[in-house]
Amino acid sequence: MQHIAVNGCKLWVEDTGDIAKPAILFSHSLFFDHTMFHHQRDELAGDYRIVAYDHRGQGRSSPAERAEQSMDHLTEDAAGLISALNLAPCHVIGNSMGGFIALRLAARYPDLIASVVPINSSGEEEHKKKDFAPLVESMAANGTEPLIDTLMYIMFGDTFLADPDRVKEKNHWRQKMLNLPKSIADSAHQVVFRQSILHELKDCRVPVFAIAGDEDHAYGAKEAKNIATASGGKYHVVDKTGHSASIEKYKVINELIINHIKNTNK
Repeated sequence: MQHIAVNGCKLWVEDTGDIAKPAILFSHSLFFDHTMFHHQRDELAGDYRIVAYDHRGQGRSSPAERAEQSMDHLTEDAAGLISALNLAPCHVIGNSMGGFIALRLAARYPDLIASVVPINSSGEEEHKKKDFAPLVESMAANGTEPLIDTLMYIMFGDTFLADPDRVKEKNHWRQKMLNLPKSIADSAHQVVFRQSILHELKDCRVPVFAIAGDEDHAYGAKEAKNIATASGGKYHVVDKTGHSASIEKYKVINELIINHIKNTNK
């Protein structure tokens, strides 16, 4: 792991696998970090170069002011990282917030991108501003602790939350969210008040494969279908899965990613 200087900040990067192999860049959800993709890294690193990073203002990357954490800024960071590490053309897998970035990369930097897989994501502006904006204000004032049950409900599906065999995982991510600084509200603000990208996906020449979960309490099958329609891509809905499919149903997600990349490379 290392810090890579990109676009005026330092991004914390985990670079695994043979640099001569096709590259996959993983872009994480709000409230998480690059480690949410460890299941994908462990299975895919034998055949691909796996690069996962923390967004500016999150994880172990440079802190950043709210204005510097817009989806546009984060997209420029990702494009800069792809260039700095000579990953192009790479596949980009993004969960939720990471999916917002993946779609912007596909629209704005097609020469850098082999394909994108937005998971539990949306190409639209936030339809739940009235619900989520007060949560952002509360986080800025009081941190995540008063909201932790709400965050767990948003970020995970009912099946995962009720599974007695996955208590250790649930506790791990719960504690990670409890440990987040109040500044995470700046990142959350930019998620809630992002702009739509759907209009930029018209005539997109980068293959797009959107994945949704049928228990996602934030973005579901409708948002995935809208991404596919706007981009001329495809979408798939995974059952008994919430907003963090790369964790909740990692075996299914890994298989979907592998098949997508193989079909893209034909």
